[in-house]
Amino acid sequence: MAAEFVIVGGGAYGCAVAYHLASAGASVQLLEAGHIAEGASGGPGKRGVRANRRDLRELPLMRQAYDLWPELGEQLGASTGYERTGGVSLIEREVVGVSGGLVSTEAHAAAQAAFGIPTEKWDQERIQSVFPGISQEVRAGLYAPLDGVASQAETTAAYAAAARRLGVTITEETFVAQVRPQAAGATALSSSGEQFTATRAVLLAANSGVLRLAETAAGRSLPLWTIYPQALFLKAAEPAQIPLLTGHDDRALSVKILQDDIIMLSGGWRGRHNPQTGRGELDPAAVSGNIEQLTAVFPELGELTLVEGQASRPESVAVDQVPLIGALTDHVYAAAGWSGHGWALVPSASKHIAHLLLHGEYTPELAPLSLARIPTLGGRDA
Repeated sequence: MAAEFVIVGGGAYGCAVAYHLASAGASVQLLEAGHIAEGASGGPGKRGVRANRRDLRELPLMRQAYDLWPELGEQLGASTGYERTGGVSLIEREVVGVSGGLVSTEAHAAAQAAFGIPTEKWDQERIQSVFPGISQEVRAGLYAPLDGVASQAETTAAYAAAARRLGVTITEETFVAQVRPQAAGATALSSSGEQFTATRAVLLAANSGVLRLAETAAGRSLPLWTIYPQALFLKAAEPAQIPLLTGHDDRALSVKILQDDIIMLSGGWRGRHNPQTGRGELDPAAVSGNIEQLTAVFPELGELTLVEGQASRPESVAVDQVPLIGALTDHVYAAAGWSGHGWALVPSASKHIAHLLLHGEYTPELAPLSLARIPTLGGRDA
């Protein structure tokens, strides 16, 4: 089987890049080890579409994503679950290390605004008016009115369906064992012996699987590792008055309110790897720790009931927590290391990755995410 491009990984980025390549007239074969959105791009709930307190290198892409998210469902012909709720990062302490606290609010707001991200500093009075019952320890907040949420599962499925309509061949239950570069193009070999040849390039977009595939394709070890992000779904004794995508300056806390007043709680807590199942699982200490952080900030919620918990979906993390994107060989590219926050960038970053594959050059917006920022990885980069 041959196509101009072969993409390994049927998550949000694999499906979105396939969609953009096909929109440009290219032939595309997408390979997924399990099923579409079965990994980090799936699962219940919603993910944050957040620019607030994001690494500055990602803000040009986030500025573009702000413009793309509201119309994405119409473009793809299916719901993405997108809502522009606005988002706030709550602040309790005067100083937080070298990166936060009240002393940093003006600088963060000004820097984000310089990249086209509207940002306001809220005082304690404003915070208390928006969040009745919030802890008196919360003294301020950084508010980004264009932040929001979207469904990762719905969005990934929408990209996959739109890609199929454009002629992309999506083959599920096909585990790619290795990728072999060739003089012209590259070949992905499945564990069952099937060969999928790309006449132009292979893109490794299998998230936590990219580290292994990069070593087989190019003998190069990317500075990545795997985590299992935790997400909890809770029901409170009292209605949750948390109308915004809510994060915190120094607590590991991210809160979204879903349908039926379900509280989705995350923010940096991790599950643990189960060597017997090969998957992630909840760590009771992390579950209780995350809930303790929530009740410290929102004590008026009362008793909380755990409805569901998830920590089974692996995510790759880059050494500087910014995605790694670029060429491993002349015809094999990687896009990984989304580090738990790449989701919001999907509509914009996927377009720029498609441009890189089609033209062999970075756009100014994508260049800060280049492999070349790691000296030992820059030799083959576009």
